[in-house]
Amino acid sequence: MAVPTAAAACDESRYVPPAITGLVDLLDRQVRDRPGARALVVTGHRVNLSYRTLAALADDLAAQLRGTGLRRGDAVGLVCANNAEFVVTLLGAARAGLVVAPIDPTLPESQVAARIEGLGAQAILVGPLAVGRPGGAPVAQVDVPTWTVRVDIPGAGAATTTLEAGARAVRQVRGAAPELSDSDALVLFTAGTTDRAKMVPLTHAGVAASVRGICATYELGPGDATVAVMPFFHGHGLLAGLLATLASGGCVLLPERGQFSAHTFWDDVRSAGATWFTAVPTILEILLERSALEYPGPGVAPLRFVRSCSAPLNSATARALERTLGVPLLSAYGMTETSHQATSEPLPQHGELKHGSVGRGTGVALRVVDPQGHPCPAGAVGEVWVDGPTVARGYLADPAETAHSFTDGWFRTGDLGSLDEDGYLFLTGRIKSQINRGGEKISPEHVEDILAGCPGIAEAAVFAIPDMTYGQRVGAAVVLVAEGENVGLEQILQYCRSRLSAFEVPDRLEVVAALPHTAKGALDRRAVQAQFTH
Repeated sequence: MAVPTAAAACDESRYVPPAITGLVDLLDRQVRDRPGARALVVTGHRVNLSYRTLAALADDLAAQLRGTGLRRGDAVGLVCANNAEFVVTLLGAARAGLVVAPIDPTLPESQVAARIEGLGAQAILVGPLAVGRPGGAPVAQVDVPTWTVRVDIPGAGAATTTLEAGARAVRQVRGAAPELSDSDALVLFTAGTTDRAKMVPLTHAGVAASVRGICATYELGPGDATVAVMPFFHGHGLLAGLLATLASGGCVLLPERGQFSAHTFWDDVRSAGATWFTAVPTILEILLERSALEYPGPGVAPLRFVRSCSAPLNSATARALERTLGVPLLSAYGMTETSHQATSEPLPQHGELKHGSVGRGTGVALRVVDPQGHPCPAGAVGEVWVDGPTVARGYLADPAETAHSFTDGWFRTGDLGSLDEDGYLFLTGRIKSQINRGGEKISPEHVEDILAGCPGIAEAAVFAIPDMTYGQRVGAAVVLVAEGENVGLEQILQYCRSRLSAFEVPDRLEVVAALPHTAKGALDRRAVQAQFTH
């Protein structure tokens, strides 16, 4: 389809990304030049918080944190939903010189404790949690202080920040903490659901480089606004949704319940006057599925693009969303280890949109290599490597995994892909996810993309089935859309046979009510393998 190519706020030759050095000065330019402009829209009453107010709240919390016994370079855990408390605590802790480790508020106590203890955090900062956590349940049973942060936003009068700190911090040197310094801004946990999620340290300089790259890719500026769809405890929501918007002078609406809600999403988009939003494919598929009844039409907000990241988006969904919303859907690619975004499709006025691609490098160098580490020619499939100022130095307290995944500054992503002659990256799957059927290597992601294009299928998961003859066979589980309930298994298989090689067609296919997902909304492949392989 033809997508709009109307110019963004600035043309490419004149756009200048925000000049920030990290989290500490993220708001400074806006506070100086546009202090009364909207930074956040918060609470069910959709109250506007200006940049002046947000900075004052963060500075107030920073002063309170300095009185707790914490020192510059100390790590603190942050357990909070997507609300004003999260933003104020993140920025206030950074201004106090602390290293912040956001943690999924829905994790059980044991997993929160494992992350706090593995990191060696000196305290846990807790804000209002997402709906769904058992009321009154402790965040974690650990021997470091847990302090509650509260932001009061009255209908009239000044907003205030309160740190309910009981016991002072008692320095305990343990875990990975000795590897940190005050040049570090964040520690993010890789998207695992186990206690062994890897810890990735991101410096202020790396965060700043990532934010500048995201802003430059989409030409984000003071005229932009978004809705916080993705959770802030992962790089996608934190760096792209929150920090890039604030650094560029835009506005972020935080949903009332502290998390994405399809039911309120379009009202939130209207209230924010959103010009863009970013989400994982699962959420985009939900919005598409509900669009016939809930999408209010192109006048809802001045959208200029939608961004998809963190998992492969099948082509059928991407094109259907573009037709529905009337704006380009831009696929991006990133990892925690690269401070989120590494590549993105360009705005259509600045480059070709190549369907199936995740675009070009955004401030990083890309390399596709063979198993011996030699660069592959254009079009050849190999492992994707990334190098640049956003790449982390390694994993905390895990020298073996660091040595395996980081080589001479290059991060070895474990993803398979190819680069075309224009530098566009095309991903084909994960090395570890490949299915080996009698020597034929099969990408689950490719088969899933084909299945998702079949009429009547909402979502698909493809996995390996152990086999005595071939080693592995191809299994698939599909979720049907409501109007596709009458589609038969043989119809689905016939659809696959006409679009896949014979060895790629699923040997076993079943219809299921739902598929498991990770906390950030991507397909949980470990859970899929455990649930469906027997």
